Amino acid sequence: MITSADFARLKADLAAEAAAQGFAACGVTPAATDAATADRLDRWLAAGMHGQMAWMAERAAQRRGPDALWPEARSVIALGMSYAPVADPLALAGHSGRARISVYAQGADYHDVVKKALKHLARWLVAEAARRGFGEAGVKVFVDTAPVMEKPLGQAAGLGWQGRHTNLVSREHGSWLFLGAIYTTLDLPADEPGQDRCGSCTACQQACPTAAFPAPYRLDARRCISYLTIEHKGPVAEEFRAALGNRIYGCDDCLAVCPWNKFADAARANRAFLPRAELAAPRLADLLALDDAGFRALFSGSPIKRIGRDRMVRNALYAAGNSGDAALTAAVAALCDDADAAVADAARWALARLRPASAP
Repeated sequence: MITSADFARLKADLAAEAAAQGFAACGVTPAATDAATADRLDRWLAAGMHGQMAWMAERAAQRRGPDALWPEARSVIALGMSYAPVADPLALAGHSGRARISVYAQGADYHDVVKKALKHLARWLVAEAARRGFGEAGVKVFVDTAPVMEKPLGQAAGLGWQGRHTNLVSREHGSWLFLGAIYTTLDLPADEPGQDRCGSCTACQQACPTAAFPAPYRLDARRCISYLTIEHKGPVAEEFRAALGNRIYGCDDCLAVCPWNKFADAARANRAFLPRAELAAPRLADLLALDDAGFRALFSGSPIKRIGRDRMVRNALYAAGNSGDAALTAAVAALCDDADAAVADAARWALARLRPASAP
């Protein structure tokens, strides 16, 4: 007969195996829809704050809770893998000739790294459940590509709490965790949910260059630099272009200023996420020269590859326009007739800003 002690031992061994697979945090929560979380999602979508991310709304019914996506699920194993940076994420803010790439995208593609570890852990759980007499355990693994709300689940499972910047914050790992989840038919013992420890701190909201937080714990993606440089198709509204600065893929500002990061230890981060030299501080001139083949070669194995050459060059042009570097004028002018309309538009905007700087 399977007892609660047996489940507790299985869970403890699961956590140990998760650590062996490179996860820095592991917790369990029931696979039930949380009404408050689902309601927040509904209101956020109704306000249109997801912007062009139509997939958020299209599968909203399944996104509302784990049991809505998979009714047979009984537990969610929430997992976090550290990517704590070795250098200051804001160090390139004043280097106009260099491009800023979000810390999470400077190394290997987290989708691949985290999913591989999740699959290994799920196979281990199935095998151990069978070996210990729990029967056949159903499992499904998710990392950022399914209608799963990893951040609320991470809080419910005790990994941390959703901070004022809406990302998960951990007492041990700060704001630097990649999140994944394993849904299972096993009824594993639940952990205590994480408690909000933001207090009166508003550093993340004050740091946002585009005022993307209409209220604490609420993000308007349409104003977020990460959204604008990664998800947004077509020209970026002119009101945001100067605020992009030299950020060409994502933004770390709200994460980087979180005081809880002082406890994050880069030595505990997965080495797969260490920055590649060519992505740590790329030259804008090199990015402006990219064609499709060059883009694919440079960003092979990186999550950046998903946005394609046109969006990358569009972003680099905004950065060039913000740089004040007259040496970039010729490279920018060459893109004014680019086949992609958004690239051509960005080039004309950048050129208009650079020409005064290049005039005698």
